[in-house]
Amino acid sequence: MENEQIGRSISKLRKDQSLSQRELADKAGITHSAISSIENGKVSPSVSSLQKIVNVFDMSLSEFFTIEQQDDQNKVVVKPEELIEIGNNSVSMKLVSRGNKSQIIGFLIEEYAPFSTTGREEIKHEGEEVGTILQGELELEYNGEIYLLRAGESYVIDTTLPHKFTNRTDTACKLISAHTPTSF
Repeated sequence: MENEQIGRSISKLRKDQSLSQRELADKAGITHSAISSIENGKVSPSVSSLQKIVNVFDMSLSEFFTIEQQDDQNKVVVKPEELIEIGNNSVSMKLVSRGNKSQIIGFLIEEYAPFSTTGREEIKHEGEEVGTILQGELELEYNGEIYLLRAGESYVIDTTLPHKFTNRTDTACKLISAHTPTSF
């Protein structure tokens, strides 16, 4: 999803809830200028900032990015161009989904650009997550500990505990991950 589309979607949700930008910023715990810049498509929000914003609307990131997607019960193959980008410029997170709210497992194809991170702050959300590093290295900060994951290694975490991913190398890191519930 492009910055402009993310901004329009947030603006629409905010207006549907009769919130000002300042009220949304206060509820999300981020600055008013950040909300304004995001809504105007000037910046790409970090995953953690976007999570805080959609939480205000009692939505998950998955729900936010599949708002416009039709539910196709018969869809089996999801083509690359149909993957839903829920990341930002430095962390690509492509959601494999057919927009079905009853789907019980979420699946992401992720790529972390060199020296990128999921955000300054750790994330917490309902569920579990498992992933496998396909290429490169990724640092997982999880519940106060730091783990270095290399190609071929996997992780299993309880996502209700604080966590953050960072690529501290000068090469991209690619991985696949699955999470439950599908909303995060």
